[in-house]
Amino acid sequence: MIFTSSFAAGVAVVLSLASIATAHPGEHLSEREIEDEVANSHLVHYMNTRALEACQNDPEVKARKERAIARRAATFARLRQERNLEDAAWLHRRDAASLQKWAAQSHNKTGLINLDKQSTNEEIFGSNTSCVLTPDNANGPYFVYQEHIRSDVVEKTVGVPMHLEIQFIDVNTCKPATSLLIDTWSCNATGIYSGVSAVGEGGLGTTFLRGVQPTDADGVVNFDTIFPGHYQGRATHQHLIAHVGSTTLANGTYTGGRVAHLSQLFFDQVLRDAVEATAPYNTNRIAKTTNLRDQFTGYAATSKFDPFPNYLLLGNGLSNGIFVWAELALNTSSNWDYYAPYAATWKEGGGYNNPKFNFGAVASPPPTHG
Repeated sequence: MIFTSSFAAGVAVVLSLASIATAHPGEHLSEREIEDEVANSHLVHYMNTRALEACQNDPEVKARKERAIARRAATFARLRQERNLEDAAWLHRRDAASLQKWAAQSHNKTGLINLDKQSTNEEIFGSNTSCVLTPDNANGPYFVYQEHIRSDVVEKTVGVPMHLEIQFIDVNTCKPATSLLIDTWSCNATGIYSGVSAVGEGGLGTTFLRGVQPTDADGVVNFDTIFPGHYQGRATHQHLIAHVGSTTLANGTYTGGRVAHLSQLFFDQVLRDAVEATAPYNTNRIAKTTNLRDQFTGYAATSKFDPFPNYLLLGNGLSNGIFVWAELALNTSSNWDYYAPYAATWKEGGGYNNPKFNFGAVASPPPTHG
């Protein structure tokens, strides 16, 4: 885990221990039992990672990677065509090999590089996190239960357009994780969340930048959203939850199931700085928090997992939009419901607060964090 100070690291350990101690109502674990449970969870995480690494040369895995590259190339071409950008220049994020331990140094050094039309699709559209188990992260206080099943979550929100493609791989099988429901949400360009009644947020009757999608036969979901803004104490991030066993409802929402994975995507500092210089992001007067100062980026990274997704600018300017993609591996048998309390539930005409909301659980990740 990577933090900016020993104090932050100490806080993280305390949160981890406390979350396990309270995760099972009625149980009273000794300090040694808590430590053993933490150690066992990290061992399981390590073994799952090794299992993924061992299967990366499997023919089915290689075929999946080839399909992913072809799919991303087609999506990129479609997005550019829809914006009449076929002949425009475009920019690409450096690949993982050029990063000097991504989470240990500022991503200002990552930068943007020009790739020409002779670059191969594999060079451009490969994933820098393939066959690496994704750490779980804290959920945050603004998860809304039973949100709309939809891919376009923008509504009338103003910001830099972002098309997000995420592929989920099941660590148990090394195959695409199908039949998941993926929840995503973020704040708007000025740091405001929809769907919650907290002071300064959008309110229970709003739904912007929130949506749910089922994974397809390749474990893929797509969302059209905007690049998130920032708020006090947090780096720019995108929330994700993977639900297993949920049921879709006639009103276009879902119910039930369990949470098998929680994570947050973070973004290169150079990209964040470029976006924040544009309107309406530049009207946000809240002090920015760098990736290295955010206490949750450490949970998102390991020595092998890069929490910064790949991206392409669709044209030669941010206003044309960004194509962002990531490949995340999860254990679909996990149950992290305790760590995913919801602040509110959506319903027609406006949501309602969760009277049993556990605010103490939202800042601590499952023991399978980075």
